[in-house]
Amino acid sequence: MTPAATSAALLPTASTAGDVVQTVDWAVIAPPVIAAVVALAVLVADLFVSRDRRTLLGWAAVAGLAAALLSLAPLRSGERSTFCLTTGTDACSYVADHFTVVIQFLVLGGALLTALLSLTDTRDKLPAGEFWFLLLASAAGAALLPASRDLATLVVALEVASLPAFALVGLKRGDRMSGEAALKFFLSSVTATAVTLLGVSFVYAATGTLHLTEIARQLDDVPAQLGTLTKTGVALTLVGFAFKTAAAPFHFWVPDTYVGAPLPVAAYLSVVGKAVGFTGLILVTVVAFPSYADVWGPALAVLAALTMTVGNVAALRQVSTRAWSAIRLLAWSSVGQAGYLLVPIAAAAYSSDDQIGATVAYALMYAVVNLGAFAVAAVVARTHPANRISDYRGLYATRPVTALTMGFFLLCLAGLPPGIIGLFAKVVVFSAAVDAGLGWLAVVMGVNVVIALYYYLRWTAVLFRAPEAAPEAAPEEALAAAPAAVPTAVAVRLRVPAPLTAAVALTGVGGVLLSGYPQLVLRFAATSLF
Repeated sequence: MTPAATSAALLPTASTAGDVVQTVDWAVIAPPVIAAVVALAVLVADLFVSRDRRTLLGWAAVAGLAAALLSLAPLRSGERSTFCLTTGTDACSYVADHFTVVIQFLVLGGALLTALLSLTDTRDKLPAGEFWFLLLASAAGAALLPASRDLATLVVALEVASLPAFALVGLKRGDRMSGEAALKFFLSSVTATAVTLLGVSFVYAATGTLHLTEIARQLDDVPAQLGTLTKTGVALTLVGFAFKTAAAPFHFWVPDTYVGAPLPVAAYLSVVGKAVGFTGLILVTVVAFPSYADVWGPALAVLAALTMTVGNVAALRQVSTRAWSAIRLLAWSSVGQAGYLLVPIAAAAYSSDDQIGATVAYALMYAVVNLGAFAVAAVVARTHPANRISDYRGLYATRPVTALTMGFFLLCLAGLPPGIIGLFAKVVVFSAAVDAGLGWLAVVMGVNVVIALYYYLRWTAVLFRAPEAAPEAAPEEALAAAPAAVPTAVAVRLRVPAPLTAAVALTGVGGVLLSGYPQLVLRFAATSLF
């Protein structure tokens, strides 16, 4: 053979080259990439920015998250993908379908509102460079996860979203509660990851592939001798994601973590952290494991009933005069809300209709109003750092607009007018259970909605009660006391920073807009997202 012939033989043919060389659609991967690049830029800039100018890092993070949100606009068609196999199948590792775009909008919007809540804390209490890097890195992982269509990318995205969150929770240096919360969060999340990886390894052993659509095909024809291994892998994977979603009985880390974390981080975990877990759960059940619906359907139905009951009963028992009772109530409320979010996923196992849209619609409503409730809690914490429910007494007398906004958020969570979007979202979830033949789960949900009404309305009533009478001591002595001890009637009316005001206003306007035009989110419940 001549040297020329030998060289020609060694060169790849056009078809071979096509198998190993792929073009990357940068517009498709722009949302997580922008968040990641800005995270690195902020971390490097922190080395050169003086201490009194570090507020600029926060505004850079806000701008980066806003740019990531804007990069979703070209993806609205929901028909793009990249990092695909070139072996004749249509399996891709990154898919920007309608489900991906909606969830990316939710997590990046939640991170943006968290950034607004955090601008004051990073100036006064938290290390700015580390905080913004960790928040943006976690947001990048959260934006990557809904687009992940293979188990390897899914697990990596889950950890990129989770690992920075551990550090965010423990970022209050010298605070014992913060360190304890971070440790509990870390141990529970590491356990969840280990269980998930074990389940993923079993699924890979049974199917020989990591792509979700290919797994779905292979599970239709698993050899009999691998049946037990496959079912075990499916079950372990579900348990791992149940930890991430704070589903009972894997919820024990939630109250202490929310109380110990900085308030904006608790808000972030309650919305973005929860969205990450539910997104992963939807992908592995509906996309990868439809053949094993008889395994995960009943399990998720039981988890939904248990989670909503545990969360609402525990929230009912919160004492209004106990320190951090407002944050604990929001934490237990988020556990109860997780139970409602699980209902349509469980219903998808029993119905041929696409029930996942109901979970997405409910998650969008919950994200807006729950972030709003945490924003109001941050306003109250400026004069009452202990954040008791009793500290909200008489809020209408001192901050009427803030009190009305908080009352609206609580009514949305309860599903009562004028929080129309909360009512409609609950009706959509309830209908998903009924349509799937899960009448018993619909009854459990109805009972839990009634239980939740009590503590939401009790908190709402506190907002409009007359302030407690001031003590006999001179006003000068009262104002000299610690802010936590200042009665509402004589409390100093501190000026609320503009970013915090903007967060309250944005969530309030969002809640009112959704209540006036609920089809903005409820349309997802009637359309196929995959």
